[in-house]
Amino acid sequence: MISRLVTGAGYWSPLVWVAFLVLFALIGYLIYSRGNPSYKKDTEQVKPYLSGNIEPPKEKIQVKASDIYWGFIEALKGYYNVLQAIHTGDLRDYILWYLGVGTVILFLLVGGA
Repeated sequence: MISRLVTGAGYWSPLVWVAFLVLFALIGYLIYSRGNPSYKKDTEQVKPYLSGNIEPPKEKIQVKASDIYWGFIEALKGYYNVLQAIHTGDLRDYILWYLGVGTVILFLLVGGA
């Protein structure tokens, strides 16, 4: 039942994979066991060090997608304004767009054949 599977690209042996799994688990446990024993959860140790400054609330430090892509969206503002106008959030509209575009593609494929 547990034998070597020979393929065109080499072989696969479940016993070798189990041996590697055990080896990597052992290495991981050795690294974990050498950790700092003075670490305590739910204390000041878990807070980030911000050069002595108080940590701001999460809402103020959250980076929004609009901040990340600001330049990209600003450069294509005309295009995005059109997209925002047709973006209703109604699932029925999206299904209608899907069916409409699918119909156009179907007509192009059948008409081209």
